[in-house]
Amino acid sequence: MSDTIVALATPTGRSGIGVVRLSGTDALSIISRFFDSDVQNLGPRSAHLRTIRDPDSKEIIDQVIVTWFKTPHSFTGEDVIEIACHGAPVVLRRVIDICLRLNARMAEPGEFSLRALANGRMNLAEAEAIRDLINAQTVASARHAVRQLRGEFSHELQPIKDDLLDVIVVLESALEFVEDDLPETQSESIRIKLKKIVGDVERMAGTFRAGKLIREGLRVALVGRPNVGKSSLFNALLGSDRAIVTEIAGTTRDQIHERFTIEEIPVSLIDTAGLRETFDTVESIGVERSRRTMADADLVLVLLDASEKLTDEDVTIIGSTQELEHKLVFNKIDIKDSDNSQHKAFAKLPIPYSEFIRVSAKTGEGLDILKRAIVDPFRSEDISSNGFLVTDARHFDLLVRCGAELTHAIELLDQRQSEEIVLVGLHNALRYLGEITGETTTEDMLTRIFSTFCIGK
Repeated sequence: MSDTIVALATPTGRSGIGVVRLSGTDALSIISRFFDSDVQNLGPRSAHLRTIRDPDSKEIIDQVIVTWFKTPHSFTGEDVIEIACHGAPVVLRRVIDICLRLNARMAEPGEFSLRALANGRMNLAEAEAIRDLINAQTVASARHAVRQLRGEFSHELQPIKDDLLDVIVVLESALEFVEDDLPETQSESIRIKLKKIVGDVERMAGTFRAGKLIREGLRVALVGRPNVGKSSLFNALLGSDRAIVTEIAGTTRDQIHERFTIEEIPVSLIDTAGLRETFDTVESIGVERSRRTMADADLVLVLLDASEKLTDEDVTIIGSTQELEHKLVFNKIDIKDSDNSQHKAFAKLPIPYSEFIRVSAKTGEGLDILKRAIVDPFRSEDISSNGFLVTDARHFDLLVRCGAELTHAIELLDQRQSEEIVLVGLHNALRYLGEITGETTTEDMLTRIFSTFCIGK
């Protein structure tokens, strides 16, 4: 933390502007070596047009905009310098190399945010919200990341922590100053408070299903025998010709992944190899991957040809998805007499189906119905609601652990166990809540969390 760090804060590649960011005690002295004039003339929190030179050769490197954020009023809480150069990779690389030569070091992933956490500029949940905002794929996921960044999650947690601390103080005082057991009226009061806290924790944890949906989205696999129109439907859902479509069976031999959104929910759509028995080595590998993808997917779309009779391969594929979340989709409804083929097909199905989806990848008929059917089974609540949602699996896990400790503490109270035994679970619960915001998080866990950030943030 005593080093001055440097990194490119904008994506690599050519662009109109590229920003090099410095943070640390030597940031000002390093940037001053690029200028002929005194860096203090810059003035904090204002942008200045400057020509920067190589400190050794005095060769002009670029004309840039330099901004100095003076400690402690900066993102990291340290002196921060941002140099907005023209976005040529060679220019940006040269500026960074000179900073390294002047005793800065390359920042680790998320190290700017980690310093902001260490210097009290934000808590851990807010720092994680920065990562989620950068990675947001939809307006809904960006909206919830901004709410967490503004401290809404922390504000939701604080009353729960305060109530839990009140209970802990009462029990600690009783342990210290009361020789006899707690009066039944006081025990009952503590029990009521703990049950309320458990309810609050479970309510927050219960929003994770919807939160996970908008943050991570769904994995949806298209499966079926060859030539039922999987690649055509894949392209139709995406609105682009991403997959190769031919009349030759077995064209798709490997998986094709693309992301799109349905009603603000990210969907990772996977076009798989046609499921059939084959002696082709490459195709057989693709078939095996298709079977693994089915097992890992949130939803499997079993595609059937509405213009043909149901085959034994169709029946086998349908049977293999019975333990999975799946939808039955008839494609090619634009072909004449497809309805008659469908009714004959349903008569042969091994189990009754009360619902099925009819689409035409060629004309687009039924695609809107299919899209709604993809997301509807996973909606536990309205993702556009004003309520705050838990979106991170780490936060959800800690809330579940906290709830379990509190529930166990209530059971111990009912068993009239001593205060010190009950307090063990309550302190554990408080520690779990503290890990969400970083108050009690270990260094190893911080390292793991910030390794998921991009360099430069």
